[in-house]
Amino acid sequence: MAVQALNTPQKGKTGQSATLFNVILRLVLLLAIDGFAIWFTLRAFAEGFAPLGIVVILITAGINYIILVRDMYPLRWMLLGLVMMAMFAIWPIILTVFVAFTNYGDGHLLTKPQSIEQITKERYLPEGGTTYSWTGYINEAGEYALWLQNSAGESFLAFPGTPLIPASEAEGIGELDENGIPTEIAGYERLNAIQVASDRTISTIRFGSEESGVQIRSAREAAQLQPKYVYDETEDVLIDQETGLEYAPVEGRWTARNGAELTSGYRANVGLANFTRFLESSAFRGPLTRIVIWNFAFAFLSVFSTFALGLGIAYIFNDRTLPGRKIIQSFLLIPYTIPSLITILIWRGMFNNEVGVINRTLSQLFNIAPEWTVDPTLAKLAILLVNLWLGYPYFFLICSGALQAIPSDLYEAAKVDGANAFQSFFKITLPLLLVAVGPLLVASFTFNFNNFNIIFLFIEGGPPIAGSPTRAGHTDILISYVYNLAFAAGRGKEYGLGAAITIIIFVIVAIITLFQFRYTKMWEEVGEGV
Repeated sequence: MAVQALNTPQKGKTGQSATLFNVILRLVLLLAIDGFAIWFTLRAFAEGFAPLGIVVILITAGINYIILVRDMYPLRWMLLGLVMMAMFAIWPIILTVFVAFTNYGDGHLLTKPQSIEQITKERYLPEGGTTYSWTGYINEAGEYALWLQNSAGESFLAFPGTPLIPASEAEGIGELDENGIPTEIAGYERLNAIQVASDRTISTIRFGSEESGVQIRSAREAAQLQPKYVYDETEDVLIDQETGLEYAPVEGRWTARNGAELTSGYRANVGLANFTRFLESSAFRGPLTRIVIWNFAFAFLSVFSTFALGLGIAYIFNDRTLPGRKIIQSFLLIPYTIPSLITILIWRGMFNNEVGVINRTLSQLFNIAPEWTVDPTLAKLAILLVNLWLGYPYFFLICSGALQAIPSDLYEAAKVDGANAFQSFFKITLPLLLVAVGPLLVASFTFNFNNFNIIFLFIEGGPPIAGSPTRAGHTDILISYVYNLAFAAGRGKEYGLGAAITIIIFVIVAIITLFQFRYTKMWEEVGEGV
């Protein structure tokens, strides 16, 4: 391998200077990138994010290869785009697959060392431990001191890391108030009630020696707290010093022999547990069949309706002699120019059962008020209508361009052969149109199969399915059902389970897409025969 710049032909002193400057600048930037990558990778491994560290190493190696190897020169112009694609497209896919085989979620967000560190910070008051009332002080350097008083009336001055000092031996003590508390200590200012309530640092500090140290328990009480849990590295267990129970690691949870578990677990590999849990659990599979059927129906009906309406409008306005053609076409594209988020929320208000403009109009004209958000069939119809409004402008644009690309000679020949308008459309227009828009129909089906926004924003998957053991609604599709299971079911966020179900959905969509592309090839064969 050779550096590209070093193989550049000599072009005089000016050219040599420019080339040398470019080489130095390139190497300096490369060293800066490598240095940052090394620092970031070390931090990632130290914090337990090994997959991210590995990805950064691979990306950095690719950057070095592209910059240093002469044959990779064309890729330098795409280097930034390639890095962005790796970080924001490829890495999330890899991370999703990785998370699917772990228990990552609420209660399992930390690595095992981080979990041990967090648990061993917990303190308790052992039997016979002394409690004190306390008053806090702080100096200009932000260092704290405590004035302690026990139940026997004894007072002590406490600093972090040093033994308690009896009041009789303490130095720098100012005048005592009526409660026997110094109004000031040399170099320290007494904290008032407001400062104590807003200060969260002082409660984390251990005052006094390690053996008899004191830690604040509440706004009025400090005590000789001891570590509640101690980690035995040789046995790999956490020992509860208060109860004597030993907690061993079991699939990311610290579990005792009697079945008790600590609330703080850690990330751990669980193999196929998330997949089997979803596929075998009757609670998860309860409404699944109904949701899958509606998911396919929603995607198919959305594509069919938007394509049919878009094609119909495009076919009508393909006549160049139509008056006001361009103005009307511009108005028909308005739904495409408004963000779908705003449009969905507007339609949600219009379909409101009580005050929506649709029900008010129907009530005045026909004395009926459909319950759009209560009746499952009406809810599905409303979603399909909203999606039709959002999707038809796209196919209107696509079909308008595709229709103009069909040679007029074909229609003239068909007319000579005696074909009517109906026959010309189904024998010429539609087959040639499907050749052009077939892949777009597949893409639209795939998009609508995972169209989370309209389901969640319009009705949040409702109305609920009666008797369902999990949170599921009649308009839920797989992706919204996954969201409910993993993040909104009241069990906390379960990213591992969500990632596993996402992979299952991906496999389903991939199979559907492969079959659809097979049919698009059939359309191409039909188009070639026209």
